[in-house]
Amino acid sequence: MTCVRGAIVVKILFVCHGNICRSPIAEYLFRDMARRAGLDCFEVASAATSDEELGCPVHPGTRNILTAHGISCKGKRARQMTRRDLGYYDHIVVMDKDNLRDLKRMFGPSDKYRMMKEGGSVADPWYSGDFEKAWRDISAGCTELLEKLRPEDP
Repeated sequence: MTCVRGAIVVKILFVCHGNICRSPIAEYLFRDMARRAGLDCFEVASAATSDEELGCPVHPGTRNILTAHGISCKGKRARQMTRRDLGYYDHIVVMDKDNLRDLKRMFGPSDKYRMMKEGGSVADPWYSGDFEKAWRDISAGCTELLEKLRPEDP
């Protein structure tokens, strides 16, 4: 699928366990990267595999790392991925192998699933407290995804 300037044709859903740490970082970072590149053709969101954090705001570490990079996530609340999302989004980008396993259990296999970090997982800062490492991994993954989906100049 090719992104066309001025039209939303690529829909991306970033997914992690609780939708309060990694997937919101990816959602807001990817949006910011696309905006800075002058691309307004992406629809981007994030969701959880679990229902543990439903309705909760992003983790303070998430808010802090995004704010440190000039990105706001104001108003973001955790939500769980639905079967409708599977049909709606073109790309479902997961943060780790457990997220991938959970989605396969919830919805079955899909060619829409892809890992954020090729060859491995984005460490969960919920456990490590290392939001800088998560930022670096997610930034690299978002850069790679944006390059892959970037429209070709006419």
